[in-house]
Amino acid sequence: MPWQSLELPPLPVGILAATIRSARPDDHVSVRHANISFVEFLHERTGGALTPDEYGDVVEHGLFHGLGDWVFTSALYPDASWPEERYAAYRRSRHVHDGPARLMRELAPEFIELTATEILADGPDVVGLSTTFMQNVPCLALATALKRCEPSVVVVLGGGNCDGPMGAALHRAFPVLDYVVSGEGEQALLALLQALDAGAGRDSLASVPGLCWRDGERSVANPPASEPLDMDAVPTPRFDDWFEAVEGGLVREYVEPKLILEAARGCWWGMRKHCTFCGLNGSNMTFRSKPPQRVFSEIGDYVTRHQVLDVVMVDNIMDMGYISTLLPDLAATGWDLRLHYEVKSNLKRDHVRAMADAGVVHIQPGIESLSTRVLNIMAKGVDGVTNVRLLRDCEDLRVTTPWNYLYGFPGEEAEDYRSIIDQMPNLYHLQPPRIATRITVERFSPYHNDPGLGFAVRKPAAFYRHIYDLPAAQLIDLVYLFDSPAAGIEGEDEEALQRAVAAWQEAYVASTLRAERDGDALVITDRRVGREQAVHVLREPWQVRGYELLADGLGIESLLGRLVDEGFDVEREQLGSWSSWLLDQGLVFHDAGRFVAVATSDVPARVPVARWR
Repeated sequence: MPWQSLELPPLPVGILAATIRSARPDDHVSVRHANISFVEFLHERTGGALTPDEYGDVVEHGLFHGLGDWVFTSALYPDASWPEERYAAYRRSRHVHDGPARLMRELAPEFIELTATEILADGPDVVGLSTTFMQNVPCLALATALKRCEPSVVVVLGGGNCDGPMGAALHRAFPVLDYVVSGEGEQALLALLQALDAGAGRDSLASVPGLCWRDGERSVANPPASEPLDMDAVPTPRFDDWFEAVEGGLVREYVEPKLILEAARGCWWGMRKHCTFCGLNGSNMTFRSKPPQRVFSEIGDYVTRHQVLDVVMVDNIMDMGYISTLLPDLAATGWDLRLHYEVKSNLKRDHVRAMADAGVVHIQPGIESLSTRVLNIMAKGVDGVTNVRLLRDCEDLRVTTPWNYLYGFPGEEAEDYRSIIDQMPNLYHLQPPRIATRITVERFSPYHNDPGLGFAVRKPAAFYRHIYDLPAAQLIDLVYLFDSPAAGIEGEDEEALQRAVAAWQEAYVASTLRAERDGDALVITDRRVGREQAVHVLREPWQVRGYELLADGLGIESLLGRLVDEGFDVEREQLGSWSSWLLDQGLVFHDAGRFVAVATSDVPARVPVARWR
């Protein structure tokens, strides 16, 4: 259902369809891409006024305002006026632009009825709906229409929005849902289908892990599976039907189709130390990955089958073993791949180079901050100097790194930001944050699970009031995002960070800082916006070598030791004065007693950075 992205096939639906086709070959399984048909429906009904672009704006910007869910409240609550009244007040208080969404909302009921009619025309026994992010209300509206038209059809809901207590809460609140699967769905869905074959008896339903079902009028939530699913048990999905839908319709004129692949689940860093604000992998943090040769084969099969070179890996974090196994194999093929990967930000330059050689052109590194102290509060396991090093290496090696600057952590102080803001003009040649934003308390995060970490007072985020006609007590278990009194910086310090990030975004495209060897000298050419253009020439051998050593990020004592070990005659006082000069010229970034060289060593890529609207 909407609001799945238009440029990517729906991975969960593809995996579950492949699971059933493999285990139950006599069953007929069809997949419907209602997000694509919704876009085509909107375009037709509005004479072209609503295009895939307007749909994409809701996908990209609507999550934290519940905009996509609100569009379908007109179908879920057709006779109610409160969704419009409550959202009008919310919209004014949050300055939400919702013009196209309001027109979509007028048309949503008709679309739901058409979709239900088309699905029921095939005479299905079971209809499975997958929900993530803003898909709850669209799914609930469709389930309501299906059950109204054909009460005997079995409706099953699953997906990320059903994880943990959320699935049970949805099942309790909406009787149109016959079953809800919480957690990984492959084995649970097969077990449910077997139970339905056997007549859906109490004992058979009670044995399905993570299943929510009804014992008479009582909603029952089974315990989750005792062990996470091994990735070898996850089938490879096929997306031929999705490509047919895209290639044969309006959407193809607006998007460049991409492939999607899952190589791992869970988070190996989260198993060691859970980032305080992160709610991903809520019910199962255990990290599992496919063998690298299987991933290589799946990528090869996908790009050959569909003639598409853009591949989005949906893993929350890359298996670091792939750097020495999967990536060299991909690099050796000579394919012009464009891979997207989520990674941890403590990558070394050799890691980034291996990614670039293999066709990884886009990484999401979870940088989040440049302040070591704030990063420690987050439990990120990385420091500010290392994050700046990654930004520099990605600029060198032409790897895009979208990231957000997060703030609002309990225990942070204004000085944690002032020192970084003062140095941001020195980083204008590196890829800036897309946005500076206050964190939201997410379900499953340590901040949500442990009120003692700083968010003792929490309530469902305000936008849920214009989405669900439910008491607040029921929303507590159902929602993913929570409001809490602001922590950390506020007022002038918050505004200063916002201004500094905006200035960085404006200056990036026109800024460069490049270092290159000229014989024994190191020439650093400064063309950053806001600074007088300059050329710095380092001629002293210890300075040339010192700047090279600072590429990894070092403290003064460590740098001194390295230089002395290499035979350079340099004193501590000399090195201290020189490092101060480097900092004054903006040639290094400094935080928590460490310095890192920020000049790039190659002609840098100019990566367009979109400002958050």
